[in-house]
Amino acid sequence: MFESVQKRAAVMARDGLKVRRLIAGCKKLLSERGEAAGVSLARTTLDLYRDLDKKDQARFFTAFLAEFSPDPIRVLAASKAYAVEPSAANLEKLCIAAEPPRQELLRRLNRAPGGTATILRMREHLLELKPERRELDAVDWDLRHLLSSWFNPGFLQIVRVDWRTPAYLLEQIIEHEAVHEIKGWSDLRRRLDVDRRCFAFFHPALPDEPLIFVEVALMDGMADAVPPVLDVQFTSNDSSRATTAVFYSISNCQPGLRGVSLGNFLIKNVVDVLSREFPRLKVFCTLSPVPGFAAWLAALLKNNEGEQSKALAPALKAVATRLGADFAKLAGEPDSVALLAPLKEPLTQLCAAYLLHSTDGGETAQDSVARFHLNNGARLERINWLADTSKKGLRESLGLMVNYLYEPRAIEGNHDKFVRGEIVASRRVRSLVSSR
Repeated sequence: MFESVQKRAAVMARDGLKVRRLIAGCKKLLSERGEAAGVSLARTTLDLYRDLDKKDQARFFTAFLAEFSPDPIRVLAASKAYAVEPSAANLEKLCIAAEPPRQELLRRLNRAPGGTATILRMREHLLELKPERRELDAVDWDLRHLLSSWFNPGFLQIVRVDWRTPAYLLEQIIEHEAVHEIKGWSDLRRRLDVDRRCFAFFHPALPDEPLIFVEVALMDGMADAVPPVLDVQFTSNDSSRATTAVFYSISNCQPGLRGVSLGNFLIKNVVDVLSREFPRLKVFCTLSPVPGFAAWLAALLKNNEGEQSKALAPALKAVATRLGADFAKLAGEPDSVALLAPLKEPLTQLCAAYLLHSTDGGETAQDSVARFHLNNGARLERINWLADTSKKGLRESLGLMVNYLYEPRAIEGNHDKFVRGEIVASRRVRSLVSSR
């Protein structure tokens, strides 16, 4: 495979003058010894990358893989030497031989002004290419490895976003909201009201760009539906009397940081900040979507095989009889709620089965949001019927939503259970499946 990548890189490089100049600049930067000259060269090299179009970006990443990978012969020799004599010196030689030169190149590029932002855009471009170019996984691994270090939670700052926050940052909150669309300034103002909170993470290298933000509703109980949380006309509550903090939206503002864990640190810090500000708060939970449920259920109805299908046969039959396997039409139906109403019990049971069963590999939860919260130490607490009847909510999860509960004393233990393959859930949720 490595030889085929090299051949493709040679062909593509012949067609791209800009790519050839960029690769030459990368090689020169990697060989540069002086730090001052290196910063200047890094700036010039990044300028060359910023000038690439999508086609040239693909050419660059192919050449980046071929030209800056470890030397297999050198790695093999170092590994044999370490196997014969596992000394510290031989281990160091092995580590040096095995590290791809592109990692050091990226470190040097990061020294330039704006280097971190450009490298984030670089990974964003790479992620767009990866579905059709799986050989680029190695380059992505290097980028993710370095970004995980550079965006270590210890370097990040948590900031409350309120109505006095500069407009250019508020505009980014509106733009990057990924769970519940913000419909203009009045909607945003409600989300920043006295009984609401919004917290964002910032990095020193990107002071004007939030990395991720979380929106919180301060309430007197666990939320079981979206409308009371998002209603612009709803009168604000007395936040000092709130007993429950509901995390109803977590949005990543940087596509280049996909797969780099930030949310865990954010949630824990928000819990600490809120606990100090509001001593009456006792419950910390989410109101979360179940984005993979409808697709999973449609596939199960279509295939209708396996032990899981047999156990869920009555519920599947009820859904198939009333809805069929095409749920897309629900989002456009004016009477979608009426269509779903008789299916509360079977759909809630099926959602519980979806959330409680691991992926085929048996190592993690099927749903992406479930994986995020369970890995962060939450417990699957409750499934809420018709909690989100927006077009997106109906299309992705047939209107169902979930509460994940964060109990500060149980977070570490729940996380440990999840990484060992256990999905931590309340008796209420488990009973939806076990009692049938």
